Amino acid sequence: MDLRTTPEERDLIDRAVAATGTDLTDFVVTHAADAARRVLADRDRFELDAEALAEWEAVNARRARELPGLRRLMQRRSPFRG
Repeated sequence: MDLRTTPEERDLIDRAVAATGTDLTDFVVTHAADAARRVLADRDRFELDAEALAEWEAVNARRARELPGLRRLMQRRSPFRG
């Protein structure tokens, strides 16, 4: 991977590398992968902390309820069918 940076960006990155005690490759790959995971998180999966997961599980454990309006909508003929 070739990267073009300004001198200021490179200095900032070099300082961060030194502060973390890693090498440039490890630092860049680790942080680029973390950034990629954040960008893709809502596109292919999502992660919840323990509290949010418990809330999610509670919502999904509820019994389904009858929604007459939704039932009627789903029973209507599609306007896209010929």
